[in-house]
Amino acid sequence: MESEASPAPRHEPRPASAVSAMVGVAGLVGLFAWLVIARAYEFSGPNASLCAMVACAGPMVLWSLLVDRVHRRASTGIDWDAPPRPLRETLDVSLAKITGLWATWAAIGFLYCLGRWYWEDPYLFSMKLFGLAAAPLLIVSVPYVLWLDRRLVEPRDGAWHFGQLLIGRSGLVDREMLYEHFRSWAVKGFFLAFMLAIVPGNWFNTVTPSAEEIGATIFSLTTWMVSLMFTIDTVFATVGYMLTLKPLDSHIRSANPFAAGWAAALICYPPFIMMGEGRPLNYHPGTMGENGWIHWLDGHPMLITIWAMLLVGLAAIYAWATVAFGIRFSNLTHRGILTHGPYALTKHPAYLSKNLFWWLATLPFFATTGSLTDCIRNTALLAMVSGVYYWRARTEERHLLADPAYRDYAEWMARHGPIPRLLRKLTGRAAPVAVAAE
Repeated sequence: MESEASPAPRHEPRPASAVSAMVGVAGLVGLFAWLVIARAYEFSGPNASLCAMVACAGPMVLWSLLVDRVHRRASTGIDWDAPPRPLRETLDVSLAKITGLWATWAAIGFLYCLGRWYWEDPYLFSMKLFGLAAAPLLIVSVPYVLWLDRRLVEPRDGAWHFGQLLIGRSGLVDREMLYEHFRSWAVKGFFLAFMLAIVPGNWFNTVTPSAEEIGATIFSLTTWMVSLMFTIDTVFATVGYMLTLKPLDSHIRSANPFAAGWAAALICYPPFIMMGEGRPLNYHPGTMGENGWIHWLDGHPMLITIWAMLLVGLAAIYAWATVAFGIRFSNLTHRGILTHGPYALTKHPAYLSKNLFWWLATLPFFATTGSLTDCIRNTALLAMVSGVYYWRARTEERHLLADPAYRDYAEWMARHGPIPRLLRKLTGRAAPVAVAAE
């Protein structure tokens, strides 16, 4: 078989996305409906933020099942056409799986107890929720696993292998599946606690300001709109971490197996964050933080308006990148390849928009101290932060490139993506060619 390089066709179709655009739209409709009610009745507390997650998740689940019919996809691993296997054939498998699942939850709970930061605000809210949810989850997991295993093509997953290890049948354990199980639950345990902890604060900042306070100045309007975008992002992301379920085809296919990928991601989140107060990559001293733009542009109303529009636009792209995942958002995991929405423009819209936002909001090359050293230091440190996100993007691609669907998407993006095409024009590089096999 020979291959021949030929120019990419002008109208080469974009690879299909694992999530339809309407899933995210459905979630937005539900979230905005609850937001209108919450603002009208001043539902700004933590419980109202939990209702926001339900209002967001419900429409997405219904759309996924009733319209997209994701539960019928082969990628779920469920055979709906064959009659369910008799319970006696799968009972031993299910019991081992439940053993592994409960032991995993117990290990995560033990690690929460070890981490002192989990018992302080804002994490304390997450710990209280987990404590309340523990008993119901334990109870519901039994009929769920028994039901699902009768329909799965291969029910022996990572939880089953962990269960076999615990009951002394180590000879049956597939080490790779066991490690995959640990990585997947480590992602969920770490990031779900964080996302749940920050949702109430974002919700409060979005619901409590009155219309008069929001519209008082362009700065207050911009601040509120950015808070709204962060609320959308955190609500969708939290829903994504919660709904990792095979019947929704939103389960974790694989977790990033590379240590570099974990390092790049974890240093962006507490307690390992490198950009926070007193940390090595803190670029804020001598600036006014993300309010620096309004300080340095004071007296230039037209420029302030343009800057405000840019900041809101970047925050909107960041939120859009999360909304596009629907119920599948998660760091460090592969849960289906996205090619629609902002992912039709660039492979990493969230990282790109987030970093541009920080540069435009902070303006680190200006310092309130008047010190040239501070200007240089903060600019260099924010450049390093952007470098961290570039590192994250590359480690994520290294993980996802194991999937042929992502390779197809990456190749299409290299040829047709607007951002890659713009970069080629700026650098004078030639466009990549499609390779047609014969």
